[in-house]
Amino acid sequence: MQSKSYLFFAFLIAAQPALRADALDDAIQKHRTGVLVVRTAPGAVVTVEQLRHEFWFGATIATGVFNGRTAPEDAAKWKEVFLSHFNAGVIEAAFKWHEMEKERGKVDYAVVDSMLEWASAHGIPVRGHCIFWGIPRYVPEWLKPLGDEPLRLAVRQRARSIAARYRGQFAEYDLNNEMIHGNWFEQRLGPQITRDMARWVKEGDPGAVLYFNDYDILTGKRLDDYIQHIRTVLSSGAPMDGIGVQGHLHGDAFDEAELRRALDALGELKLPVRITEFNFPGQRSKYYQKRELRLSEEEEAAKADALRRYFRISFAHPAVTGILMWGFWEGANWIPQSSLYRRDWTPTPAAEAYRKLVFGEWWTRAETKADANGIAAVRAFYGMHRVRAAGKEMVVTLSKREGAKVADLE
Repeated sequence: MQSKSYLFFAFLIAAQPALRADALDDAIQKHRTGVLVVRTAPGAVVTVEQLRHEFWFGATIATGVFNGRTAPEDAAKWKEVFLSHFNAGVIEAAFKWHEMEKERGKVDYAVVDSMLEWASAHGIPVRGHCIFWGIPRYVPEWLKPLGDEPLRLAVRQRARSIAARYRGQFAEYDLNNEMIHGNWFEQRLGPQITRDMARWVKEGDPGAVLYFNDYDILTGKRLDDYIQHIRTVLSSGAPMDGIGVQGHLHGDAFDEAELRRALDALGELKLPVRITEFNFPGQRSKYYQKRELRLSEEEEAAKADALRRYFRISFAHPAVTGILMWGFWEGANWIPQSSLYRRDWTPTPAAEAYRKLVFGEWWTRAETKADANGIAAVRAFYGMHRVRAAGKEMVVTLSKREGAKVADLE
């Protein structure tokens, strides 16, 4: 009963309106922080130090780092930088069907297994990108001549076998990538195939978490199409769990109003939203076709400012649960100029902007004193924290679902 009273006290504090003037900061305060209530000795000094965000600040797990093609010194540096910057990952290419099974029946699990082993050792949740991809050029060539029934069996085998092999290892999967831009499987097997794919995956792993994933959504250009597509798939009975939206398709700038409008509209679907593939500058920038171009100092500063604004809008939105970069180092990024780090590992201004947000402005470091009853309440970003008081300490995870948590150090 006593713990419940403290939680009620914490919720009252959490419900108080934020006092900061900026609307995004107010939204971040409202949607990304809760209250840690610490019980300790009266008057004791209480410190709270954040260890990890609940919100996913992630990046791709680069193929070259795990297949031996990246130089050992760069691979070691890549891993070091990843672990110091990111708390979630997404398989870059090695999980895609046309990469894993180039010849029928010869499935190469080695690179994906290596990635997952490394990620698990460091507590990094990983997205499986992607189980299927219906853009015709990414469909395994050996599938295309199959008749309808052998094709259906092959799709079922892929869904069940992948889910069973990696049961509990992937935090979530992209089920069938970019369906509104091309869906060869549906063209061959009919509109029910997406529902069947999802059900087959869940037969292999009932705990599998399945996402839609598509592009040109956050620009607003295909937003309405995507929402209708999602509604159609859900109405078919497909057990889908979340919405992925890529962040590639802007150019040398992005439209803040369209980003907000898209996130608001997607939020109405009441599914978690992840920004799954972020680059800036993006695919419509001059740099996408001219990989040799270098950004000027002014352009680097503008890139850093754009990253700050994009991340701030995304972090402030209650429907968004994470944002993952599609590469952070020039040596392993399809748009090298969008990287946080140059080829020689020197940081760009965007790297500093990113770190100041995630590990500065949005990172809990608090010191206070317990009152005469031995109670201290600290507003903290959702995630994992180390709490110390009166010579004792404990690690506490404060989740958005809970809103408040008691840390008992009496």
